[in-house]
Amino acid sequence: MTYRSLRKCVDDLQREGQLVLVDSVIDARLEAAEIQRRVYRSGGPALLFSNVRACRFPMVSNLFGTIERARFIFRDTYELVRRVIELKIEPNNLWQQPTRYWRAPLTALRMLPRVCSNGAVLANETSVGQLPQLVSWPEDGGAFITLPQVYTEDVDQPGVMRSNLGMYRIQMSGNQYETEREIGLHYQIHRGIGVHQAKAMQAGKPFKVNIFVGGTPAMTLSAVMPLPEGMSELTFAGALAGHRIRMITFADHPAVYADADFCITGTVYPDRSLPEGPFGDHLGYYSLAHPFPVLTVDKVYHRNDAIWPFTVVGRPPQEDTVFGQLIHELTGPIIPTVIPGVHAVHAVDAAGVHPLMLAIGSERYTPYQQKREPAELLTQANAVLGQGQMSLAKYLLIVDREDDPQLEIHDIASFIHHLLQRIDWRRDLHFHTRTTIDTLDYSGSGLNQGSKLVMAAVGRPIRELATSIPAGLRLPEAFADPRVCLPGVLAVRGPAFAADASGNDAAVEKFCNGFCDEDSINQFPLIVIVDESDFTARTLENFLWVVFTRSNPAADVYGIGASTYQKHWGCRGSLVIDARIKPHHAPPLIEDPQITKKIDAMAARGGPLAKYL
Repeated sequence: MTYRSLRKCVDDLQREGQLVLVDSVIDARLEAAEIQRRVYRSGGPALLFSNVRACRFPMVSNLFGTIERARFIFRDTYELVRRVIELKIEPNNLWQQPTRYWRAPLTALRMLPRVCSNGAVLANETSVGQLPQLVSWPEDGGAFITLPQVYTEDVDQPGVMRSNLGMYRIQMSGNQYETEREIGLHYQIHRGIGVHQAKAMQAGKPFKVNIFVGGTPAMTLSAVMPLPEGMSELTFAGALAGHRIRMITFADHPAVYADADFCITGTVYPDRSLPEGPFGDHLGYYSLAHPFPVLTVDKVYHRNDAIWPFTVVGRPPQEDTVFGQLIHELTGPIIPTVIPGVHAVHAVDAAGVHPLMLAIGSERYTPYQQKREPAELLTQANAVLGQGQMSLAKYLLIVDREDDPQLEIHDIASFIHHLLQRIDWRRDLHFHTRTTIDTLDYSGSGLNQGSKLVMAAVGRPIRELATSIPAGLRLPEAFADPRVCLPGVLAVRGPAFAADASGNDAAVEKFCNGFCDEDSINQFPLIVIVDESDFTARTLENFLWVVFTRSNPAADVYGIGASTYQKHWGCRGSLVIDARIKPHHAPPLIEDPQITKKIDAMAARGGPLAKYL
């Protein structure tokens, strides 16, 4: 079934037993989010909150709460879209396997948006304050839209085919925003909306923006798809929705999605920016308040049967994890055509997506050498770091497929094991210093400021990886409680970070100087210094989250027997990463205890959600 509206999707899921109606009074401030997080963790159904306190619009969440339900929503088009992508990779397949691809041209026709003069979304007008005021975490700066579809057009070449549709954070209230009149737009560098805003400023033209909420679920997924710059997300949405996306065009304003549930229209002025945030984000920490563009609101529209979709982000996994799975399934096969020699990439969700990326490439430059070294892998690593959202990766670990053709990139423990067996810390570390990182990552020296580290491994194993702590291991003073996280990976509890007058803490450097090359601790090629070694080593997810969200490579990577040769840094012994919490880090997300007790009580009373709470 294909859905032309969110209401049809909700009704279908309810008929199929994949959506539960919640008719108890639920507050959009903290309560709805707490319920959503719990139901997602338990693999529960989608939720339709029909009785939202002080709001006349129902809210729906967890539509994409499981990969199975996400595939169910797109069950009539998912495989067709995958086949269109296959044809993009190899067009000759159309003639070689016509029975497999005979419907592909029909899907391609649906990729063209349909221009119209009216639509359901324009049926009613309301105001920003009448919309559901979702607050997900106690320290959030106000109410946010968490599933927006932000639509802009190119002022030089206006129209739907040169448009950009992105999921950028929207703050509806709080801070210094003029109530009902201004809302905040948070978007990162390397995004299509930034290109459109820059062009509008250069042309001296007003930058018009539309924010859609709801409509076919295909529009929501398309807003997060990493499509090439200049390719409209509306085309992908049409293919996935199974129908052409209807867009209402105007002479002096960007087009409006006709079948959206809500639409906010407005203008961004170049001299107007205000603090946006804080906001509990997908790294598991708050992103703090920083100046971002402001949208001066002109109109707020909604359809007659409007439903407000939302999600909740926080430390992974959350519902947005499923978006990542869908994107990988659909676009993963394209990677080798975009970056020659790269067979697969994986942005690790448990590490917050951008902090850690894995890649499998091909090392073909020097097949005649007895001792192979990374060469082509480094070219491929630079290409990965130059591609769209992949450029936000902070740690990039890349290995050669020929060393183990069966290595599965989503088996993170096996991937790390493979790399640690082969990597030579004296040679295979490549830093990018004073560069841009994810806006949401506060491990660096400032907003968007930090470093990157490429770890490239190729060849036969050069070491065995320890799986137990060596007898008689002695740690320097103030370091204790060593725990094995993975084969070859040791977590050590260090002293709390204490900066000196220059802002540095020399504790980890002193730790490294306390060992020599022959010490048994070097049986662990990777050592992480953390605040809680037991927590870090308890699960793979904890290890990934702590180490890669709390470290900035150029500042926090050390080594036993470290040295620099021709500006290339390396170490003879273990690599040591300081993953302690630093004063400049953003605070982690913690639920409000009173809300937690209230939802606990709801679960104790029974009802349709009790088993999921």
